[in-house]
Formats: sequence, C-alpha cells, structure tokens
Amino acid sequence: MSEFVRLRGGHFRMGADQFYPEEGPEHDAWTGPFEIARHAVTNREFAAFVEATGYVTVAERPIDPAAFPGAGDVEPGSLVFTPTQRPVDLRDWRQWWRWVPGASWRHPRGAAGDLEGREDHPVVQIAYADALAFAEWSDSRLPTEVEWEFAARGGMGGATYVWGEEPNDGSRANTWQGRFPYLNRGARGWVYTAPVGSFPPNGYGLHEMTGNTWEWTSTPWSNRHQVDRHRPPTEPAGRQRRGTSDGHCCAPQRDTIAESRCHGSAGQSVNRVLKGGSHLCSPEYCLRYRPAARSAQSEDSATTHIGLRLARDT
Repeated sequence: MSEFVRLRGGHFRMGADQFYPEEGPEHDAWTGPFEIARHAVTNREFAAFVEATGYVTVAERPIDPAAFPGAGDVEPGSLVFTPTQRPVDLRDWRQWWRWVPGASWRHPRGAAGDLEGREDHPVVQIAYADALAFAEWSDSRLPTEVEWEFAARGGMGGATYVWGEEPNDGSRANTWQGRFPYLNRGARGWVYTAPVGSFPPNGYGLHEMTGNTWEWTSTPWSNRHQVDRHRPPTEPAGRQRRGTSDGHCCAPQRDTIAESRCHGSAGQSVNRVLKGGSHLCSPEYCLRYRPAARSAQSEDSATTHIGLRLARDT
C-alpha cells in the first residue's frame, strides 16, 4: 500500500475569491494532525482489495430501471471521456462524455480495454461507496476537504498552485495541454492518467495533489464554504445539499442515463466534494487544478477521471 505522510496540521488560508464562486469565501481554517497517502490509490492496490473481498463496484452492478426513468434497459457501465474531432460548444458537456456499457475500474474506457501496463496508474471509475469500501478494508478513511486542501498546499500558504504562481507548462502536473476537448499534446507525454509519482511532489512530499485524477473527500457538498464566525475555524459546517456543478461533468438537465448518473439516481444522491482536478482540466474550460478548487459529484457517479487517496488519524 501507499506510504503515509504524517502532517502536524495547523491554521491556513483555505478557498479562493478570484476564480469560481463555490471556492469562496477565502477564510482561515484549521485541522488537527493526520496522515495522508503519498499518492492516489493505484489499480494494483484496488485489484488486491477486490481479490481479497470479492467487492463489486457501483459501475459493475446491475442498473435498476426505476432509478433512471425513461432510460430503458441499460447495461452496467459508466461515463467515459471521448475527445471530439473539432472545436465544439464548451457549454454542452455531452459532446465529450458518453455512457459506455462495460466501463468500470477494470475497463476504464470500456470493455475493449484493460489495465495491462497501467497497474501503477491511479484507479478510476470509482464511486463514493467504492472509495469508502476500499478505505475501510485498508484500515483508513477518506480525507475531509479541509485536510485535503491543507495537504495539497504543502505549506505554501495562499499560493494559486501547489508549486507556486506559474501556470502549468505540462511538467508540473498532469493536466490538459492543448485545445479542449479535441487536442491534447499530453503532460510529459501522458494523454490520460499517468503512473503515480510521475510529477514532482509538493512541499509535503505528496504526488499529484493536482491533476491526474479528481479525488473523493468525505465532505458533503455546499455551494459555498459555510464559515461560522462563532465556531472554531475547522471543517466548514455545511449541511448536505443536493445540486449540480458546472465544472468537469454535470449539466443542469437530466434526460439520459449519463445525465442521471452524473446527478445521482433519480436526483436523490447526496453530492460530495471532489478535490484536485484531473488530466482533463484545461484553463479555457476548467481551471481547477488548484488546491482551492472544488467540484460537486453525486455519490453514485464514477467516471474516467475520479479516484481516491487515503487518510488516517494519528
């Protein structure tokens, strides 16, 4: 399993006011000591979990037609990013996301592909329940949003990126290099995910805290940081909200299986906070490969760019 790094915790500036509204308000936050994995969970590690337990992920389970009215009979599968052939309207995410039967952690891009040669890439197509199950098996847990952002900043305070202020030139993180969503030259040659540890660590020795894959946190989504001046500046006290994100995946309407899964079964799934951005983040569409960036994702969703990282109490 991944090595854990022990962090002492402390006060830091969390969030940002100059990018996307859901990242604000920038505020003082605090976390106690905790441990966090040096890198995201890999395909090799997740395979060991499945072999030991027989666990079946959300994307592999039969789909209840009642949960997705109007979708008809749909084979188990998940959302797969598919580059377009030319420039498209960036307001319509359905042009580059499609529902692919058979897509799962074993076959991230569909039944025709597998994990050969990708054992050390981060596992993807992971729903929230899958992340929780793996964490429990490994005697760990998911980080909170506060812990995750504290760890990602690597001691650099209010810096825009985990490495400072310079934009990513493809050498610092695995993010989209080119014109989204049809031309990607790849960061260090990686067009999709890269093996963990491929990019420089942050100040705490943690790899790929931005880029490569989005990572689940245990924090329920709120449209803004809920900062109560009369409470200690710890985890934002936001209630569980059901909603959508305008970022990496979701759209306001729901009329296909892909849209239903993006929002959650029949619109009832609670959204959790994702952190870190992914290899699909492009400044012209989704500048979310920053420690302050956050995105909502329904608990029952899995895609080709969502994985997880473990945390532990000290």
